[in-house]
Amino acid sequence: MRYSSLDQFIIQQGAALAKGPIAVVLVEDDVEIDTTLRHHLQSGFEMVLALMPAQFDLPRDLQETAHRIDYEMSLVGATEKAINALIKAAPGQWIYYCYNAEYLFFPFCETRAITEMLAFHTEERRDSMLTYIIDLYADDLDEHPHAVSLERAHLDRSGYYALARPDPMNDGHPKERQLDFYGGLRWRYEEHVPAARRKIDRVALFRATPGLTLRDDHTFSDEEYNTYACPWHHNITATVCSFRTAKALKANPGSRYDIDTFKWHNSAPFEWHSRQLLDLGLMEPGQWF
Repeated sequence: MRYSSLDQFIIQQGAALAKGPIAVVLVEDDVEIDTTLRHHLQSGFEMVLALMPAQFDLPRDLQETAHRIDYEMSLVGATEKAINALIKAAPGQWIYYCYNAEYLFFPFCETRAITEMLAFHTEERRDSMLTYIIDLYADDLDEHPHAVSLERAHLDRSGYYALARPDPMNDGHPKERQLDFYGGLRWRYEEHVPAARRKIDRVALFRATPGLTLRDDHTFSDEEYNTYACPWHHNITATVCSFRTAKALKANPGSRYDIDTFKWHNSAPFEWHSRQLLDLGLMEPGQWF
């Protein structure tokens, strides 16, 4: 069903939001919209929302299975505005958000549904899950000038690191159980990426609670939501495998002509399987086996 605005959707589907988990796909352009939606529908989300410009179309099957909401992502603060509205509308529900041409992978996702993982995570008294944004890119930019190819997708198998996250409210001392993570294309081409956008960590999975708000750096107003683990052991983490940075670097006039290929000696074909991401240390199963 199609809705003319997010407000209209919340008014008409408020009762349906009481059953999660909910996936929110924020559509910035017309690249791989259908595959992004289908991927998250197949992951087991109870409801998948497509917030997208009115001029874009959806295939017939997705018109029946996803909730299409007219929304303009080019406006300043569009992400935070949408997610914060849904937080207020769906208290207590798990919400996941991503952009088009981004694909969620979590440990053992080929045989287990997102509901199973979130049930276990909830038992561990966690209300958020850290995800790493792992850049994907086509191996041949002459054949795929927009850097997107599902069949020829590659990723960086190394080059990731973390730094302590300073707390400006505590004389710059590191925040407890919080780190800033870097790597991928944003690290290799950092001269083309604003400093505030170079991190690859995002709390993409979280439970909506009254008063919670998403900030413009993909962190939340509740600092516990921004932690990578609880105090007593490691928790599950997940990855969002994303063409978003590669698309931006090839679309931006300032970087487009400086990049002939994204491949380097640490590139590897992406296998579209959680085992590869676990083997590379790009996500953590925690105590979930």
